[in-house]
Amino acid sequence: MKRRITFIQRPDAPFEADQAALTSKSLTIRNLDAAREDRITFGLDDLPQELRDVLQQSHELRFRWTTERSYDAVAPFASRVSPGLHIHYTPLAAEQSSEALCSLLRTVFSTGEGQEYGVDCLKPEDTFITPPLLSTRFAASASLQFYTQLPSLQPLVDFIKKSACSQRKVGDTECNERAASLLTADTVDIDYDSISHALTVSTIWANAPSGGWTEDIQKPSSGADQVEFGLLGTELGLEPQEIKMGGLLAVVGQDKKMKPTMFSFPSRHHPLPKEAGYTVSFSTPTGLHPTMAISISKAALERPPAPSDATCALHTYLTLPSSVFGDQYQLGTTDPLFLESHNLAALRAVSGETDLEAPDWAVERWGSNWLFELATWSPDPAQSNFTATIPLHLRYLDPSESGYQTANVPWPVAFWACTAEDGTKMGVNPFDRTNLGWDGLFGPRTMFYQLHPESEHLIESVEVPVLKLTGQGMFKAKNIELGTCVAILLGFLWVLWRLVRVAWSSGISSEKRPVRSDGHDKKD
Repeated sequence: MKRRITFIQRPDAPFEADQAALTSKSLTIRNLDAAREDRITFGLDDLPQELRDVLQQSHELRFRWTTERSYDAVAPFASRVSPGLHIHYTPLAAEQSSEALCSLLRTVFSTGEGQEYGVDCLKPEDTFITPPLLSTRFAASASLQFYTQLPSLQPLVDFIKKSACSQRKVGDTECNERAASLLTADTVDIDYDSISHALTVSTIWANAPSGGWTEDIQKPSSGADQVEFGLLGTELGLEPQEIKMGGLLAVVGQDKKMKPTMFSFPSRHHPLPKEAGYTVSFSTPTGLHPTMAISISKAALERPPAPSDATCALHTYLTLPSSVFGDQYQLGTTDPLFLESHNLAALRAVSGETDLEAPDWAVERWGSNWLFELATWSPDPAQSNFTATIPLHLRYLDPSESGYQTANVPWPVAFWACTAEDGTKMGVNPFDRTNLGWDGLFGPRTMFYQLHPESEHLIESVEVPVLKLTGQGMFKAKNIELGTCVAILLGFLWVLWRLVRVAWSSGISSEKRPVRSDGHDKKD
Protein backbone atom coordinates (compact mmCIF):
# COMPACT_ATOMS: atom_id res chain seq x y z
CA MET A 1 0.00 0.00 0.00
CA LYS A 2 1.25 3.45 -0.94
CA ARG A 3 -0.07 6.63 0.66
CA ARG A 4 0.52 10.22 -0.49
CA ILE A 5 -0.52 13.13 1.75
CA THR A 6 -0.38 16.59 0.19
CA PHE A 7 -1.17 19.90 1.85
CA ILE A 8 -1.72 22.95 -0.37
CA GLN A 9 -1.39 26.28 1.43
CA ARG A 10 -2.78 29.55 0.17
CA PRO A 11 -0.25 32.37 -0.29
CA ASP A 12 -1.73 34.29 2.66
CA ALA A 13 -1.87 31.29 5.04
CA PRO A 14 0.51 31.55 8.06
CA PHE A 15 3.21 28.90 8.53
CA GLU A 16 5.95 28.39 11.14
CA ALA A 17 8.80 25.90 10.83
CA ASP A 18 7.71 23.96 13.94
CA GLN A 19 4.27 23.23 12.47
CA ALA A 20 5.77 20.29 10.53
CA ALA A 21 8.38 18.15 12.32
CA LEU A 22 9.96 14.99 10.86
CA THR A 23 11.61 12.23 12.92
CA SER A 24 12.91 8.78 12.04
CA LYS A 25 9.56 7.20 12.95
CA SER A 26 6.90 9.83 12.35
CA LEU A 27 5.92 13.20 10.98
CA THR A 28 3.96 15.63 13.12
CA ILE A 29 1.89 18.55 11.87
CA ARG A 30 0.25 21.13 14.11
CA ASN A 31 -2.52 23.67 13.37
CA LEU A 32 -1.84 23.67 9.65
CA ASP A 33 -4.18 25.83 7.57
CA ALA A 34 -4.26 24.20 4.13
CA ALA A 35 -6.30 22.20 1.64
CA ARG A 36 -5.51 18.48 1.81
CA GLU A 37 -5.42 15.49 -0.50
CA ASP A 38 -4.98 11.90 0.70
CA ARG A 39 -4.22 9.38 -2.04
CA ILE A 40 -3.96 5.69 -1.13
CA THR A 41 -3.05 3.01 -3.68
CA PHE A 42 -3.96 -0.62 -2.99
CA GLY A 43 -2.91 -3.78 -4.78
CA LEU A 44 -5.60 -6.33 -5.56
CA ASP A 45 -4.33 -8.60 -2.77
CA ASP A 46 -5.11 -5.87 -0.22
CA LEU A 47 -8.82 -5.75 -1.15
CA PRO A 48 -11.85 -7.78 0.00
CA GLN A 49 -12.66 -10.74 -2.22
CA GLU A 50 -16.09 -9.43 -3.34
CA LEU A 51 -14.50 -6.20 -4.53
CA ARG A 52 -11.61 -8.00 -6.16
CA ASP A 53 -13.99 -10.21 -8.17
CA VAL A 54 -15.74 -7.16 -9.65
CA LEU A 55 -12.50 -5.34 -10.47
CA GLN A 56 -11.11 -8.35 -12.30
CA GLN A 57 -14.16 -8.18 -14.64
CA SER A 58 -13.57 -4.46 -15.34
CA HIS A 59 -11.40 -2.71 -17.88
CA GLU A 60 -11.90 0.49 -15.90
CA LEU A 61 -14.12 1.47 -12.97
CA ARG A 62 -14.14 5.03 -11.61
CA PHE A 63 -16.19 6.70 -8.90
CA ARG A 64 -16.52 10.48 -8.56
CA TRP A 65 -18.35 11.70 -5.47
CA THR A 66 -18.82 15.36 -4.56
CA THR A 67 -20.51 16.87 -1.53
CA GLU A 68 -23.69 18.92 -1.78
CA ARG A 69 -21.99 21.61 0.32
CA SER A 70 -20.25 24.51 -1.38
CA TYR A 71 -16.44 24.41 -1.19
CA ASP A 72 -13.43 26.23 -2.66
CA ALA A 73 -11.81 24.32 -5.52
CA VAL A 74 -8.19 25.50 -5.29
CA ALA A 75 -5.39 24.74 -7.73
CA PRO A 76 -4.35 22.07 -8.56
CA PHE A 77 -7.69 20.55 -7.44
CA ALA A 78 -9.82 22.93 -9.50
CA SER A 79 -12.02 20.48 -11.43
CA ARG A 80 -15.67 19.99 -10.46
CA VAL A 81 -18.56 17.62 -11.02
CA SER A 82 -22.20 17.98 -10.00
CA PRO A 83 -22.88 16.89 -6.39
CA GLY A 84 -23.65 13.21 -5.95
CA LEU A 85 -22.10 9.91 -7.02
CA HIS A 86 -20.90 9.46 -10.62
CA ILE A 87 -19.77 6.02 -11.80
CA HIS A 88 -17.84 5.44 -15.04
CA TYR A 89 -17.48 1.83 -16.11
CA THR A 90 -16.03 -0.12 -19.01
CA PRO A 91 -16.35 -3.94 -18.85
CA LEU A 92 -13.34 -6.06 -19.65
CA ALA A 93 -15.23 -7.75 -22.51
CA ALA A 94 -17.40 -5.68 -24.84
CA GLU A 95 -20.46 -7.93 -24.56
CA GLN A 96 -19.94 -8.79 -20.90
CA SER A 97 -22.82 -8.35 -18.44
CA SER A 98 -21.63 -7.64 -14.93
CA GLU A 99 -24.55 -8.16 -12.56
CA ALA A 100 -21.89 -8.54 -9.86
CA LEU A 101 -21.09 -4.83 -10.19
CA CYS A 102 -24.67 -3.78 -9.51
CA SER A 103 -24.87 -6.22 -6.61
CA LEU A 104 -21.71 -4.72 -5.11
CA LEU A 105 -22.98 -1.16 -5.61
CA ARG A 106 -26.25 -1.95 -3.85
CA THR A 107 -24.29 -3.48 -0.96
CA VAL A 108 -21.74 -0.69 -0.62
CA PHE A 109 -24.15 2.24 -0.96
CA SER A 110 -27.24 0.75 0.64
CA THR A 111 -28.97 3.16 3.01
CA GLY A 112 -31.22 0.55 4.65
CA GLU A 113 -34.94 -0.10 4.43
CA GLY A 114 -37.09 2.43 2.65
CA GLN A 115 -34.09 3.77 0.74
CA GLU A 116 -34.49 7.38 -0.31
CA TYR A 117 -30.98 7.35 -1.72
CA GLY A 118 -28.71 4.56 -2.90
CA VAL A 119 -27.93 2.79 -6.13
CA ASP A 120 -30.91 1.46 -8.08
CA CYS A 121 -29.09 -0.91 -10.42
CA LEU A 122 -29.76 -4.43 -11.74
CA LYS A 123 -27.52 -4.65 -14.81
CA PRO A 124 -25.15 -1.93 -16.07
CA GLU A 125 -26.33 -2.35 -19.66
CA ASP A 126 -29.93 -1.65 -18.54
CA THR A 127 -29.38 1.06 -15.92
CA PHE A 128 -26.26 2.93 -17.06
CA ILE A 129 -26.23 5.31 -20.04
CA THR A 130 -23.81 5.42 -22.95
CA PRO A 131 -21.97 8.75 -23.27
CA PRO A 132 -21.68 10.39 -26.68
CA LEU A 133 -18.45 9.83 -28.60
CA LEU A 134 -17.63 13.17 -30.16
CA SER A 135 -14.07 12.29 -31.17
CA THR A 136 -13.02 8.73 -32.02
CA ARG A 137 -9.41 9.84 -32.11
CA PHE A 138 -9.37 11.40 -28.66
CA ALA A 139 -11.99 9.24 -26.91
CA ALA A 140 -11.33 9.38 -23.18
CA SER A 141 -14.69 8.41 -21.67
CA ALA A 142 -15.79 5.12 -20.18
CA SER A 143 -18.34 3.19 -22.17
CA LEU A 144 -21.05 3.40 -19.47
CA GLN A 145 -22.03 6.10 -16.96
CA PHE A 146 -24.26 6.19 -13.88
CA TYR A 147 -25.37 8.89 -11.46
CA THR A 148 -27.31 8.94 -8.21
CA GLN A 149 -27.85 11.53 -5.53
CA LEU A 150 -25.86 10.55 -2.44
CA PRO A 151 -25.75 13.29 0.23
CA SER A 152 -23.53 11.31 2.61
CA LEU A 153 -20.83 8.64 2.33
CA GLN A 154 -21.99 6.96 5.55
CA PRO A 155 -22.94 3.72 3.69
CA LEU A 156 -19.44 3.54 2.15
CA VAL A 157 -17.83 4.22 5.54
CA ASP A 158 -19.86 1.41 7.13
CA PHE A 159 -18.87 -0.97 4.33
CA ILE A 160 -15.16 -0.16 4.71
CA LYS A 161 -15.30 -0.70 8.46
CA LYS A 162 -17.09 -4.05 8.09
CA SER A 163 -15.16 -5.47 5.14
CA ALA A 164 -11.68 -3.92 5.15
CA CYS A 165 -10.97 -2.72 8.68
CA SER A 166 -12.39 -5.82 10.40
CA GLN A 167 -10.07 -8.06 8.34
CA ARG A 168 -6.92 -6.24 9.42
CA LYS A 169 -5.18 -7.89 12.34
CA VAL A 170 -3.33 -4.70 13.22
CA GLY A 171 -4.12 -1.08 12.69
CA ASP A 172 -7.90 -1.51 12.79
CA THR A 173 -8.31 1.65 14.88
CA GLU A 174 -6.39 3.74 12.35
CA CYS A 175 -8.37 2.11 9.53
CA ASN A 176 -11.68 3.04 11.19
CA GLU A 177 -10.51 6.62 11.74
CA ARG A 178 -9.47 6.99 8.12
CA ALA A 179 -12.80 5.58 6.96
CA ALA A 180 -14.73 7.98 9.22
CA SER A 181 -12.76 10.94 7.84
CA LEU A 182 -14.55 10.46 4.50
CA LEU A 183 -17.68 11.94 6.07
CA THR A 184 -16.11 15.42 6.11
CA ALA A 185 -14.47 15.22 2.66
CA ASP A 186 -15.48 17.46 -0.22
CA THR A 187 -14.61 15.01 -3.01
CA VAL A 188 -13.76 11.30 -3.10
CA ASP A 189 -12.43 9.56 -6.21
CA ILE A 190 -11.93 5.80 -6.59
CA ASP A 191 -10.07 4.57 -9.68
CA TYR A 192 -9.23 1.15 -11.07
CA ASP A 193 -7.98 0.08 -14.50
CA SER A 194 -6.88 -3.28 -15.81
CA ILE A 195 -3.48 -1.94 -16.89
CA SER A 196 -2.19 -0.91 -13.46
CA HIS A 197 -4.15 -3.58 -11.50
CA ALA A 198 -4.27 -1.11 -8.62
CA LEU A 199 -7.12 0.66 -6.82
CA THR A 200 -6.52 4.32 -5.96
CA VAL A 201 -8.64 6.29 -3.48
CA SER A 202 -8.18 10.08 -3.58
CA THR A 203 -9.87 12.26 -0.97
CA ILE A 204 -9.82 16.07 -0.92
CA TRP A 205 -10.68 18.50 1.85
CA ALA A 206 -10.73 22.00 0.40
CA ASN A 207 -10.52 23.67 3.81
CA ALA A 208 -8.84 22.80 7.08
CA PRO A 209 -10.97 21.92 10.12
CA SER A 210 -11.39 24.42 12.92
CA GLY A 211 -7.94 25.08 14.39
CA GLY A 212 -6.12 23.58 11.40
CA TRP A 213 -4.79 20.11 10.67
CA THR A 214 -3.13 18.38 13.64
CA GLU A 215 -1.91 14.82 13.16
CA ASP A 216 0.89 12.37 13.85
CA ILE A 217 1.71 10.36 10.73
CA GLN A 218 3.55 7.19 11.71
CA LYS A 219 6.11 5.20 9.75
CA PRO A 220 4.44 2.18 8.08
CA SER A 221 4.81 -1.08 10.00
CA SER A 222 5.40 -3.01 6.77
CA GLY A 223 8.48 -2.43 4.66
CA ALA A 224 6.34 -2.82 1.53
CA ASP A 225 4.21 0.21 2.48
CA GLN A 226 5.22 3.82 1.97
CA VAL A 227 3.95 7.21 3.11
CA GLU A 228 4.88 10.29 1.10
CA PHE A 229 4.32 13.79 2.49
CA GLY A 230 4.19 17.14 0.73
CA LEU A 231 3.64 20.67 2.02
CA LEU A 232 3.29 22.88 -1.05
CA GLY A 233 2.09 26.21 -2.33
CA THR A 234 0.98 27.18 -5.83
CA GLU A 235 1.56 30.15 -8.08
CA LEU A 236 1.22 31.01 -11.75
CA GLY A 237 3.65 29.27 -14.10
CA LEU A 238 5.70 30.81 -16.89
CA GLU A 239 3.16 29.58 -19.46
CA PRO A 240 -0.61 30.15 -19.20
CA GLN A 241 -1.31 26.41 -19.06
CA GLU A 242 1.24 25.74 -16.31
CA ILE A 243 0.94 25.55 -12.53
CA LYS A 244 4.07 26.19 -10.50
CA MET A 245 4.46 24.55 -7.09
CA GLY A 246 7.09 24.73 -4.39
CA GLY A 247 7.53 23.58 -0.80
CA LEU A 248 8.74 20.59 1.21
CA LEU A 249 8.67 16.83 0.48
CA ALA A 250 9.51 13.80 2.62
CA VAL A 251 9.07 10.03 2.83
CA VAL A 252 8.09 9.20 6.40
CA GLY A 253 10.53 6.74 7.99
CA GLN A 254 13.12 7.10 5.22
CA ASP A 255 14.12 10.76 5.00
CA LYS A 256 15.89 12.43 7.91
CA LYS A 257 14.67 15.90 6.98
CA MET A 258 12.21 17.44 4.60
CA LYS A 259 13.58 18.36 1.20
CA PRO A 260 12.81 21.66 -0.53
CA THR A 261 11.37 21.35 -4.01
CA MET A 262 10.03 23.44 -6.87
CA PHE A 263 8.45 22.19 -10.07
CA SER A 264 5.87 23.11 -12.69
CA PHE A 265 3.59 21.15 -14.99
CA PRO A 266 0.84 21.82 -17.56
CA SER A 267 -2.64 21.41 -16.13
CA ARG A 268 -5.99 21.01 -17.87
CA HIS A 269 -7.98 22.49 -14.96
CA HIS A 270 -7.56 26.00 -13.55
CA PRO A 271 -9.67 28.02 -11.10
CA LEU A 272 -10.96 31.46 -12.01
CA PRO A 273 -10.95 34.36 -9.49
CA LYS A 274 -13.47 33.97 -6.69
CA GLU A 275 -15.74 36.70 -8.09
CA ALA A 276 -16.20 34.62 -11.28
CA GLY A 277 -19.23 32.74 -9.99
CA TYR A 278 -22.68 31.53 -10.96
CA THR A 279 -25.99 30.62 -9.35
CA VAL A 280 -28.74 28.20 -10.37
CA SER A 281 -32.48 28.51 -9.76
CA PHE A 282 -35.87 27.49 -11.16
CA SER A 283 -38.50 30.05 -12.03
CA THR A 284 -41.64 29.70 -9.93
CA PRO A 285 -44.21 28.33 -10.15
CA THR A 286 -42.48 25.44 -11.87
CA GLY A 287 -45.51 23.35 -12.85
CA LEU A 288 -44.57 20.43 -15.10
CA HIS A 289 -42.29 22.54 -17.30
CA PRO A 290 -39.60 24.11 -15.09
CA THR A 291 -37.01 26.46 -16.54
CA MET A 292 -33.48 26.30 -15.15
CA ALA A 293 -31.86 29.72 -14.89
CA ILE A 294 -28.05 29.94 -14.71
CA SER A 295 -26.98 33.43 -13.64
CA ILE A 296 -23.33 34.20 -14.36
CA SER A 297 -21.43 37.12 -12.86
CA LYS A 298 -19.83 39.73 -15.12
CA ALA A 299 -16.37 38.67 -13.96
CA ALA A 300 -17.05 35.13 -15.21
CA LEU A 301 -17.86 36.43 -18.70
CA GLU A 302 -14.37 37.84 -19.19
CA ARG A 303 -12.07 35.76 -21.36
CA PRO A 304 -9.97 33.42 -19.19
CA PRO A 305 -6.16 33.77 -19.09
CA ALA A 306 -5.61 31.19 -21.82
CA PRO A 307 -2.94 31.45 -24.55
CA SER A 308 -3.68 34.18 -27.07
CA ASP A 309 -4.14 31.68 -29.91
CA ALA A 310 -6.70 29.64 -27.97
CA THR A 311 -10.35 29.49 -28.96
CA CYS A 312 -12.53 29.75 -25.84
CA ALA A 313 -16.22 29.08 -25.23
CA LEU A 314 -18.36 29.10 -22.09
CA HIS A 315 -20.11 25.78 -21.32
CA THR A 316 -22.40 24.20 -18.78
CA TYR A 317 -22.86 20.46 -18.17
CA LEU A 318 -26.17 19.27 -16.72
CA THR A 319 -26.72 16.02 -14.83
CA LEU A 320 -30.48 15.42 -14.77
CA PRO A 321 -32.17 12.55 -12.86
CA SER A 322 -34.82 10.50 -14.63
CA SER A 323 -37.63 12.65 -13.19
CA VAL A 324 -36.37 15.70 -15.14
CA PHE A 325 -35.55 15.75 -18.85
CA GLY A 326 -35.03 18.04 -21.80
CA ASP A 327 -36.51 17.97 -25.29
CA GLN A 328 -33.50 17.31 -27.52
CA TYR A 329 -35.42 18.52 -30.59
CA GLN A 330 -36.29 21.81 -28.94
CA LEU A 331 -32.90 22.39 -27.29
CA GLY A 332 -30.94 21.13 -30.29
CA THR A 333 -32.45 23.67 -32.65
CA THR A 334 -30.37 26.11 -34.68
CA ASP A 335 -33.15 28.72 -34.65
CA PRO A 336 -31.33 31.97 -33.74
CA LEU A 337 -34.45 33.50 -32.17
CA PHE A 338 -34.88 30.61 -29.73
CA LEU A 339 -31.17 30.46 -28.86
CA GLU A 340 -30.90 34.21 -28.38
CA SER A 341 -34.01 34.30 -26.17
CA HIS A 342 -32.37 31.79 -23.82
CA ASN A 343 -28.78 33.06 -24.16
CA LEU A 344 -27.67 29.70 -25.56
CA ALA A 345 -25.18 29.14 -28.38
CA ALA A 346 -25.79 25.42 -29.05
CA LEU A 347 -26.49 22.01 -27.59
CA ARG A 348 -23.16 20.22 -28.01
CA ALA A 349 -23.89 16.75 -26.61
CA VAL A 350 -26.71 14.77 -25.02
CA SER A 351 -26.91 11.21 -23.69
CA GLY A 352 -29.30 9.14 -21.63
CA GLU A 353 -33.07 9.08 -21.31
CA THR A 354 -34.76 11.58 -23.61
CA ASP A 355 -38.15 9.87 -24.19
CA LEU A 356 -40.73 12.67 -24.25
CA GLU A 357 -43.73 10.56 -23.20
CA ALA A 358 -42.55 7.92 -20.70
CA PRO A 359 -43.53 8.35 -17.03
CA ASP A 360 -40.78 8.08 -14.46
CA TRP A 361 -41.69 4.54 -13.40
CA ALA A 362 -41.25 3.33 -17.01
CA VAL A 363 -37.74 4.78 -17.35
CA GLU A 364 -35.02 2.18 -16.74
CA ARG A 365 -31.90 4.32 -16.93
CA TRP A 366 -30.93 6.82 -14.26
CA GLY A 367 -31.36 10.02 -16.33
CA SER A 368 -29.43 12.13 -18.83
CA ASN A 369 -26.43 14.43 -19.39
CA TRP A 370 -26.48 17.65 -21.44
CA LEU A 371 -23.56 19.80 -22.62
CA PHE A 372 -24.49 23.34 -23.69
CA GLU A 373 -22.36 26.12 -25.07
CA LEU A 374 -23.59 29.41 -23.63
CA ALA A 375 -23.73 32.73 -25.42
CA THR A 376 -21.05 35.13 -24.27
CA TRP A 377 -22.18 38.53 -25.49
CA SER A 378 -21.92 41.24 -22.85
CA PRO A 379 -24.98 41.76 -20.67
CA ASP A 380 -26.79 45.01 -20.16
CA PRO A 381 -24.48 47.31 -18.14
CA ALA A 382 -27.41 48.05 -15.84
CA GLN A 383 -27.64 44.36 -14.92
CA SER A 384 -25.26 42.73 -12.46
CA ASN A 385 -25.51 39.21 -13.93
CA PHE A 386 -25.97 37.44 -17.24
CA THR A 387 -28.62 34.70 -17.24
CA ALA A 388 -28.96 31.68 -19.51
CA THR A 389 -32.20 29.71 -19.31
CA ILE A 390 -32.80 26.06 -20.21
CA PRO A 391 -36.44 24.89 -20.54
CA LEU A 392 -36.94 21.41 -19.06
CA HIS A 393 -39.80 19.01 -18.40
CA LEU A 394 -40.94 16.83 -15.51
CA ARG A 395 -42.06 13.24 -15.91
CA TYR A 396 -45.21 11.87 -14.30
CA LEU A 397 -44.19 10.57 -10.86
CA ASP A 398 -45.77 8.10 -8.46
CA PRO A 399 -48.84 9.30 -6.51
CA SER A 400 -48.41 10.58 -2.96
CA GLU A 401 -50.65 11.38 -0.02
CA SER A 402 -49.80 15.09 -0.20
CA GLY A 403 -50.30 15.38 -3.95
CA TYR A 404 -46.67 16.40 -4.49
CA GLN A 405 -43.32 14.69 -5.04
CA THR A 406 -39.88 16.29 -4.82
CA ALA A 407 -37.43 16.12 -7.72
CA ASN A 408 -33.88 16.92 -6.62
CA VAL A 409 -31.73 18.42 -9.37
CA PRO A 410 -27.97 18.85 -8.80
CA TRP A 411 -26.34 22.09 -9.87
CA PRO A 412 -24.61 21.85 -13.24
CA VAL A 413 -20.95 22.70 -13.59
CA ALA A 414 -20.00 25.82 -15.57
CA PHE A 415 -16.60 26.32 -17.17
CA TRP A 416 -14.66 27.89 -20.00
CA ALA A 417 -13.13 25.41 -22.46
CA CYS A 418 -10.13 26.77 -24.38
CA THR A 419 -8.45 24.85 -27.20
CA ALA A 420 -5.26 26.09 -28.86
CA GLU A 421 -4.49 24.85 -32.38
CA ASP A 422 -0.76 24.90 -31.71
CA GLY A 423 -0.96 24.51 -27.94
CA THR A 424 1.14 22.22 -25.80
CA LYS A 425 -0.26 18.77 -25.24
CA MET A 426 -0.99 18.15 -21.59
CA GLY A 427 1.84 16.14 -20.03
CA VAL A 428 2.13 14.32 -16.71
CA ASN A 429 0.22 16.05 -13.90
CA PRO A 430 0.58 14.37 -10.47
CA PHE A 431 -2.67 15.96 -9.28
CA ASP A 432 -4.79 15.65 -12.42
CA ARG A 433 -8.42 14.66 -11.95
CA THR A 434 -9.66 13.07 -15.15
CA ASN A 435 -12.69 11.03 -16.27
CA LEU A 436 -15.23 13.53 -14.97
CA GLY A 437 -17.82 12.72 -17.61
CA TRP A 438 -17.65 16.06 -19.40
CA ASP A 439 -13.89 16.42 -19.91
CA GLY A 440 -13.89 13.44 -22.28
CA LEU A 441 -16.09 15.43 -24.68
CA PHE A 442 -13.12 17.67 -25.51
CA GLY A 443 -9.71 17.08 -27.06
CA PRO A 444 -6.54 16.40 -24.99
CA ARG A 445 -5.19 19.94 -25.42
CA THR A 446 -8.28 21.61 -24.00
CA MET A 447 -7.84 23.71 -20.86
CA PHE A 448 -10.76 24.25 -18.50
CA TYR A 449 -11.34 27.31 -16.33
CA GLN A 450 -13.87 26.59 -13.60
CA LEU A 451 -16.56 29.00 -12.42
CA HIS A 452 -17.42 28.92 -8.71
CA PRO A 453 -20.96 28.05 -7.55
CA GLU A 454 -22.29 30.74 -5.21
CA SER A 455 -24.52 28.89 -2.76
CA GLU A 456 -24.19 26.91 0.46
CA HIS A 457 -26.24 24.00 -0.93
CA LEU A 458 -25.80 22.76 -4.51
CA ILE A 459 -29.09 20.87 -4.94
CA GLU A 460 -32.31 22.44 -6.24
CA SER A 461 -35.60 20.87 -5.12
CA VAL A 462 -38.60 21.09 -7.44
CA GLU A 463 -42.11 20.31 -6.19
CA VAL A 464 -43.88 18.12 -8.73
CA PRO A 465 -47.71 17.88 -8.69
CA VAL A 466 -48.86 14.23 -8.72
CA LEU A 467 -52.01 12.24 -8.12
CA LYS A 468 -53.19 12.53 -4.52
CA LEU A 469 -53.71 9.19 -2.81
CA THR A 470 -56.03 10.46 -0.10
CA GLY A 471 -58.50 13.29 -0.03
CA GLN A 472 -62.13 14.28 -0.35
CA GLY A 473 -64.27 14.68 -3.42
CA MET A 474 -64.74 12.81 -6.66
CA PHE A 475 -61.13 13.30 -7.84
CA LYS A 476 -59.41 11.27 -5.16
CA ALA A 477 -57.18 8.40 -6.31
CA LYS A 478 -59.60 5.53 -5.65
CA ASN A 479 -62.41 7.22 -7.56
CA ILE A 480 -60.12 7.97 -10.52
CA GLU A 481 -58.88 4.37 -10.54
CA LEU A 482 -62.44 3.03 -10.40
CA GLY A 483 -63.61 5.50 -13.05
CA THR A 484 -60.77 4.48 -15.36
CA CYS A 485 -61.70 0.80 -15.05
CA VAL A 486 -65.39 1.56 -15.72
CA ALA A 487 -64.50 3.67 -18.77
CA ILE A 488 -62.31 0.88 -20.18
CA LEU A 489 -65.04 -1.71 -19.58
CA LEU A 490 -67.74 0.45 -21.20
CA GLY A 491 -65.47 1.13 -24.18
CA PHE A 492 -64.81 -2.59 -24.61
CA LEU A 493 -68.55 -3.42 -24.43
CA TRP A 494 -69.37 -0.69 -26.96
CA VAL A 495 -66.77 -2.01 -29.46
CA LEU A 496 -68.04 -5.56 -28.90
CA TRP A 497 -71.65 -4.45 -29.48
CA ARG A 498 -70.69 -2.69 -32.73
CA LEU A 499 -68.92 -5.80 -33.97
CA VAL A 500 -71.95 -7.96 -33.13
CA ARG A 501 -74.30 -5.55 -34.97
CA VAL A 502 -72.08 -5.56 -38.06
CA ALA A 503 -71.93 -9.36 -38.06
CA TRP A 504 -75.71 -9.65 -37.51
CA SER A 505 -76.45 -7.18 -40.29
CA SER A 506 -74.19 -9.07 -42.71
CA GLY A 507 -75.92 -12.35 -41.92
CA ILE A 508 -79.42 -10.95 -42.57
CA SER A 509 -78.33 -9.39 -45.86
CA SER A 510 -76.97 -12.74 -47.05
CA GLU A 511 -80.23 -14.53 -46.25
CA LYS A 512 -82.38 -12.00 -48.18
CA ARG A 513 -80.21 -11.97 -51.31
CA PRO A 514 -81.98 -13.93 -54.23
CA VAL A 515 -80.16 -16.95 -55.66
CA ARG A 516 -80.34 -18.07 -59.32
CA SER A 517 -81.23 -21.60 -60.32
CA ASP A 518 -77.68 -22.30 -61.39
CA GLY A 519 -76.42 -21.63 -57.82
CA HIS A 520 -74.87 -18.19 -58.47
CA ASP A 521 -75.94 -14.98 -56.80
CA LYS A 522 -78.13 -12.74 -58.86
CA LYS A 523 -76.31 -9.69 -60.02
CA ASP A 524 -77.71 -6.33 -60.91
